[in-house]
Amino acid sequence: MILKKTSPKILFLIVSSSVVFLLFYAALFYYINKTEKEAYQNAVELFESKISTLLLLESKPILTAINNDTNWDEFVDFVATKNKAWYNETINNELKIYGADYLGVYDANKQFIMRTPTPVIKTLDFVPKQAMEYLDKIGIGKFYLRIPEGIVEVTGATIHASDDPFKNKTKTSGYFFAARLINGKFIKNLENITSSEIKILGAKEVVSEQRHVVSAVYPLRDSQNKLIGRFLFERKFEVYFENTLNILYAIIVVFILYLIMSIFYTQKLVYRPLYLVRKALERGNKSAINELKKTKGEFSYIGNLFEENNNQKLALIKAKIKAEEGDLLKASFLANLSHEIRTPMNAINGFTELILNTELTEKERIEYLNVIQNNGKNLVSIIDDLIEMSKIDSNQISPNFSEINLESCIVELYKTVKVTIPKSKPVKIKLIKSTLPAEYNIITDEIKLKQVIINLLTNAIKYTDEGLVTFSYEIDEKEGLIHFTIQDTGSGIDEDHHKHVFDRFKRVENDKSIKVGGLGLGLSISKAYIEILGGAISLESEVGVGSTFYFSIPLKYAKVEHIVVKSIREKESVKSENKVILIAEDDNINFLLFQKMMQNKGYEIIRAHDGQEAVDICINNSNIDLVLMDIKMPVMNGFEAIEQIRPIRPQLPIIAQTAYSSSEDKVKIMKAGFDDYITKPLNRERLFELIDKF
Repeated sequence: MILKKTSPKILFLIVSSSVVFLLFYAALFYYINKTEKEAYQNAVELFESKISTLLLLESKPILTAINNDTNWDEFVDFVATKNKAWYNETINNELKIYGADYLGVYDANKQFIMRTPTPVIKTLDFVPKQAMEYLDKIGIGKFYLRIPEGIVEVTGATIHASDDPFKNKTKTSGYFFAARLINGKFIKNLENITSSEIKILGAKEVVSEQRHVVSAVYPLRDSQNKLIGRFLFERKFEVYFENTLNILYAIIVVFILYLIMSIFYTQKLVYRPLYLVRKALERGNKSAINELKKTKGEFSYIGNLFEENNNQKLALIKAKIKAEEGDLLKASFLANLSHEIRTPMNAINGFTELILNTELTEKERIEYLNVIQNNGKNLVSIIDDLIEMSKIDSNQISPNFSEINLESCIVELYKTVKVTIPKSKPVKIKLIKSTLPAEYNIITDEIKLKQVIINLLTNAIKYTDEGLVTFSYEIDEKEGLIHFTIQDTGSGIDEDHHKHVFDRFKRVENDKSIKVGGLGLGLSISKAYIEILGGAISLESEVGVGSTFYFSIPLKYAKVEHIVVKSIREKESVKSENKVILIAEDDNINFLLFQKMMQNKGYEIIRAHDGQEAVDICINNSNIDLVLMDIKMPVMNGFEAIEQIRPIRPQLPIIAQTAYSSSEDKVKIMKAGFDDYITKPLNRERLFELIDKF
């Protein structure tokens, strides 16, 4: 067997068989296409003729009826006398006879006299004078008009005495019109008559040809012959061709013959290489692999793949060892997680039991409640970090870029973090601004940038017992970057742990980390956020000296106008009394908590158990001053509720209250139109701050 000739011969077989198949298929396609086009064209012509005939027959009764009525002497007298009683006794009752939605009478001067409408048409007078001039020429006719209620089919005739049946001997006494609104009922009736599906098209809308549908277009023209729309009639088109089977039989016969030839040559030209492949797969036979490598074409490539596969097995063994190490790290992380969750829960449960079952002084009770509150906050922080890391791992986090004033943002963060430092802790925080101020606003994800800075500053303060925490930033226009630096004089990190500081399942274990607690996910989350923003983070640290974190993000200016750094004013707390507050909350315990928090404020509180009830109350009660809207509710959620409230009461302050606390959730809430939000567990100070704000 000569292996070097295998590849060209197989290629020849594939190409030649493909060419033969394509030739037969082309002949078949040409024949079917030609025949089908002829059948389709005939079907279209027949369908158009049938539609025209059916529409003519459908209009015949109303044309006959209106012709009879307008050659009536009493009708001529009515136009002159405008006798309403006669009209109500005769013409007013003919709506059903005409099958119309509107009857209207005009005098010889083309002035409106009287109408008989159905509820679907509310327009009083819509027939133009041009239409009456059109009837002056032809006596009776049909045309279409566009009115506020939609397109109407109007059948009209001039009014003459009975001795002028052809409306050409006497002067026109007036005009009588019967109109039908082209609505669902009209279309449905027309579909039943024509056994087709009907669509209403615009005057310039293009009708695309469909292979299995025959269509006919009927123009809708006004009295001036101007096109205002079209009816598109469609019906399924299915044609079967007996001759196709004969061609398919011929193709099958040829294919079978070709298949026999292909099997014969495949046995001869491919069997040996495949046998070698099987040996290599079953036993990893090195001699078979070497022989495969010596062949030509694809089988030689397969031999190389087998050799690479053996090398990859060694790599997989190493990867398995690394994965097992990762499992151990996860197990350690879960053990630490269990400890960190149980620690605050132990304090919460323990001190709660003491408050319930022990006689305490007021000072002790307040002390225990403070312990419960602080541990509850720690527990929420742990849960938030876990959820955020889970979203990062599952690629559910994406940047939400917006335009921000960098310097105002940083000054605000600095003041926010500064007030969180306990007065008893001898630590100062210092802000060093960029020597080159930002010339314009910048484009970045404000929420993620703030979260990174807060995480790093909070860590620096947490691990610094006394001394200084420095926060600085620098605009680097040459490199197109913004450099941030957070430096502290804390306990520092041993150099051996530097490479693991940002790892997700590793935590530097020492006396200080055990004392401050937490899962150590803050730096991992910060690193992920910085990478999402397109930046990088690094660390310098020495035990006993302190740590310095450096990170950079891209500098992208929003070049609209020069910015002026505005001072951040502290929020003023203003007490507001006698507000009517709607609380949309389905959970009874959460609503009770709201009531207890606000019971001494003198607010009038109204409750909605679901989103639909909240919408109804806001629409029907104009005294509502503020809405606290839960996001997750039955019947209708908070997002759906605000969509219905905003168009009706655009100035009503609506605050979202939610258990979703990630940055993406906050962005979604603000985009939905909420004025602000408060997260659960509820913070009493934050609640009253928002109530006073709005």
